Amino acid sequence: MKALITGATSGIGKCMAEYLASLGWELVLTGRNEKALSQLENELPTKVYTIPADLSDKNEVFKVYRFCQKHDIDMLVNNAGFGIFGEFDKTDLENELDMINVNIVALHILTKLFLRDFKKKNSGTILNVASSAGFLTGPLLSSYYASKNYVVRLTLAIARELKKSRSKVKISVLCPGPVDTEFNKRAGVIFSIKPASPVTVAKYGIDCALKGKTTIIPTFMIKAGIIASRILPEEIVSAVTYKIQEKKLDNNE
Repeated sequence: MKALITGATSGIGKCMAEYLASLGWELVLTGRNEKALSQLENELPTKVYTIPADLSDKNEVFKVYRFCQKHDIDMLVNNAGFGIFGEFDKTDLENELDMINVNIVALHILTKLFLRDFKKKNSGTILNVASSAGFLTGPLLSSYYASKNYVVRLTLAIARELKKSRSKVKISVLCPGPVDTEFNKRAGVIFSIKPASPVTVAKYGIDCALKGKTTIIPTFMIKAGIIASRILPEEIVSAVTYKIQEKKLDNNE
């Protein structure tokens, strides 16, 4: 069995690579950090192929897909992603466009291309890494929350299509809350609640995806929060989310 993992050099992606390697999976790993990719290739106890790529560039996304055509990929893990913190009119536009290209465009392209391949052989698993943010409106992290809403809704729609066509291909979306990764440094935030372990989230996400679970939410607290957000009026949810994000701003000052 062989899996492609994007954003594999740190955080959840790295932990997923380590976990799948421990299960005997061969891996194709991609990320921007060529040195970190080489280190993983040397450390993991299985066959690893690496391809450095910046997924904010659409051409690099297609490069990764073409590279994978030399391999029989059984699982796609769309893990690459990042966030940008701040009021929408004050955040940098170019950085936001890069984020949209990574969080949405690259994931969209790889999901479509690998889904076509998987449907032809009627097997394969796609795991899209979103966030609990994918169920919410996110003032002060507006573009990030919006991008993860896209990931959640796209994945759930594809899951329904696969079910209706009786395909054996599986697709899942992983929606953790705060996780102790490099995300907070790149987004410029400090979490206001204790983040989860990326090792725990990675293992839970992989196990559930391989079992065919569509929506994967690792902790009870996050599940309860998502359920509450569906019951409460949007105005209240948005206001609460703003207050939570505002604490991150306070922590940075």
